[in-house]
Amino acid sequence: MGYINIYSEIGKLNKVMLHRPGREVENLIPEHLGKLLFDDIPYLKIAQEEHDIFASILKENGTEVLYLEDLTTEALEDEKVKDKFIREFIEESRIISPNLIEAIYNHLSGMETRQMVDKVMTGLRKDEIHIREKTSLMDLISDDYPFYLDPMPNLYFPRDPGAIIGKGLSLNVMEIEARRRETIFLEYIHKYHKDFIKENVPLWYNRTERFPLEGGDELVLSDKLIAVGMSERTSAKAIEHLAETLLNSDTSFEKILAFDIPKCRAFMHLDTVFTMVDYDKFTIHPGIECPLNIYELTKGSNGCINIKHNTNSLSKILAESLSIDSVELIRCGGGDIIVSGREQWNDGSNTLTIAPGFVVTYERNYVTNELLDKAGVKVLSIPSSELSRGRGGPRCMSMPFNREDISF
Repeated sequence: MGYINIYSEIGKLNKVMLHRPGREVENLIPEHLGKLLFDDIPYLKIAQEEHDIFASILKENGTEVLYLEDLTTEALEDEKVKDKFIREFIEESRIISPNLIEAIYNHLSGMETRQMVDKVMTGLRKDEIHIREKTSLMDLISDDYPFYLDPMPNLYFPRDPGAIIGKGLSLNVMEIEARRRETIFLEYIHKYHKDFIKENVPLWYNRTERFPLEGGDELVLSDKLIAVGMSERTSAKAIEHLAETLLNSDTSFEKILAFDIPKCRAFMHLDTVFTMVDYDKFTIHPGIECPLNIYELTKGSNGCINIKHNTNSLSKILAESLSIDSVELIRCGGGDIIVSGREQWNDGSNTLTIAPGFVVTYERNYVTNELLDKAGVKVLSIPSSELSRGRGGPRCMSMPFNREDISF
């Protein structure tokens, strides 16, 4: 089956990449929460304990767990590659003062590779380095912002910077500046990690593209069907570009369903309001159902893409596209306006399916979990008092590399 293989959302999860929350979370401060896309500050010790439970559950159910920080370190084994990474990271951090660039470069390049990877993720405080000679305005100006390199607390949601689709990688363009550097880790893993090199993994999208596309909006529903959200973070132009590349390549995929969901933080990505949990079952937040515009993108002639607005109900569109008789929509919070709003905010619809009808959820979303159980879905719930403060659930916290193939 290979190292890379994703042709569904529900096939048995064989291999997944996570990022264990690190000290970057402790570099969140109240004055700059909004800039770094957080509403609150998780307590790191408990967040790590919760994340370790998540990883343990995956391992106990036959999933090999890889970590972003380990894969990046392995990809930077060659000193020339490490040097190139440091220089590119500094450039993408918008450092322009030559003296500051030199100081940061010397600081990072003097570290062991794993230590350096942890440091760029954690963030570099101004009091950690000394600028040899202050000759530019940027060097001389003093302000209250404490970092030269911003911390990257969103890294424990590795779903968004990229997505494995089939045998290839969508290396994404993040909409919000605070997250744009996150994709550099996947870029270097793709280019230089031995397991990616061995499989010659193609790119369906690249971080150098103009239009934003994020992994929380990319759902592989079958070996023929992909769903992508037109959301606050993913543009229609990016979806068209992805379709042109993917549908005109040598793959089994035949159709992309573009979901036009509300553009707001509560409905940040498609997978915060809609996920697949079994062959014929989906979780959904009722707030997106009426009206929900869905567009079908299919391969046309001469490399063009045909686009059609499908006005049928969501249930009918899904059933027809998957070639099954019917589907069951399991509504977050049972559709109750208060419960569904609360549980969706805490990612009640953001389920990670680890085998057909077998999912990982947050235990705090007990109403939705009970509904999944009544629908015949086996639920493994994890504690999430701190992890949920980052506004992402189990699907957000995982980037699947390999699933068993399934057939409908």
